[in-house]
Amino acid sequence: MITHIVFFKLHEPTAAIIGTTRELLESMGGEIPLLRHLEVGVDVIRSERSYDLALVTKFDSLEDLQAYQVHPYHAGTVVPHMKSVSSAIAAVDYVSA
Repeated sequence: MITHIVFFKLHEPTAAIIGTTRELLESMGGEIPLLRHLEVGVDVIRSERSYDLALVTKFDSLEDLQAYQVHPYHAGTVVPHMKSVSSAIAAVDYVSA
């Protein structure tokens, strides 16, 4: 299994933008069948080094992760929104049990 974790620091981390963005990320669960696990978390510490949102997804294989990256809903809807609201994005992909 492959775990894909992405952190997002938002330009304006208001409750409205965080809520809308969280809903969009969570909507991938109903749109992208390759996802085996989808979790979206909102930072509660709010420290200077914190990111505002975390996305944790899991895939059966590296090939499924790569297919997710170019899936029309992800690439055409989610990625443009995330790029427009984020000031920084960091990701980690690893093999998990």
